[in-house]
Amino acid sequence: MSEEKQWQGDGQEKSGREKVEQQEGESREAGERSAPSAKIVYKTILKEGEEELGRTSAALFWSGLAAGLSMSFSMIAEGLLVAHLPEAGWRPLVSKLGYTLGFLIVVLGRQQLFTENTLTAILPLLKRKPHATLANVLRLWAVVLVANLLGTLLVALVAARTEAFDYEVRKAFVEIAHKTLEHGFLTTLLRAVFAGWLIALMVWLLPFAETARVWVIIIITYVVGVGHFGHIIAGAVDVFTLAAGGHTTWAHVFSAFIAPTLIGNTLGGVLLVAMLNHAQVVAGGEGEDV
Repeated sequence: MSEEKQWQGDGQEKSGREKVEQQEGESREAGERSAPSAKIVYKTILKEGEEELGRTSAALFWSGLAAGLSMSFSMIAEGLLVAHLPEAGWRPLVSKLGYTLGFLIVVLGRQQLFTENTLTAILPLLKRKPHATLANVLRLWAVVLVANLLGTLLVALVAARTEAFDYEVRKAFVEIAHKTLEHGFLTTLLRAVFAGWLIALMVWLLPFAETARVWVIIIITYVVGVGHFGHIIAGAVDVFTLAAGGHTTWAHVFSAFIAPTLIGNTLGGVLLVAMLNHAQVVAGGEGEDV
């Protein structure tokens, strides 16, 4: 009888251990399947921002120049589609798929794009991390922005002043650029806020997007394109091409597009993504160990 009770006790103990192990396994699986918390995403982007702020100006410049050159493929791809698609109400819905190409190259290629740094460079500043001084953030912004714009200018000069592209394609470039410049200062600024907001949100989503990274980039930048939300670098290729071809003045390009779009993109990224997500993580002490 005592042996039978011992056997039953061992069986119950074994069953209890198996149940605990099963629960632990289910908890691990649930953790793996669940989306990462805002705190984890924040820490990932914070670390990336610290690394970027620690880079030399020369390294930032060359990466930014590469990004500016790469972003020109947004105009090139869209122009090719516009030139080869028939005049129809649905044409912009298809041609704007080309707009996403530059962003795909830049983001997947890990090149420095100004609008991405309205989030990554700001989080370390808000956390008062080493090297994250306002002067260092402004250094990064200035170097990357100048390099980005220089890259777009080089391609714009080639697109406008050579026969690298067929006449119909160059005509499409002009059509796209006129659309970019059609609004006044305030409207351009407000639309640029949405672009800065969306691009910074894209950066927030990407760290754990895994196999969906390409789709995240395509969907968000497609919305930016279809909505005609001005992006300082993608739009610069358009308007620089217009000015280089003599269709408008350089002064008009900078006053009507570059200035309001730069302000809007910065406000959208910093205020609506960086600061709001910083606030949600640090509220209640969640960010104390970040």
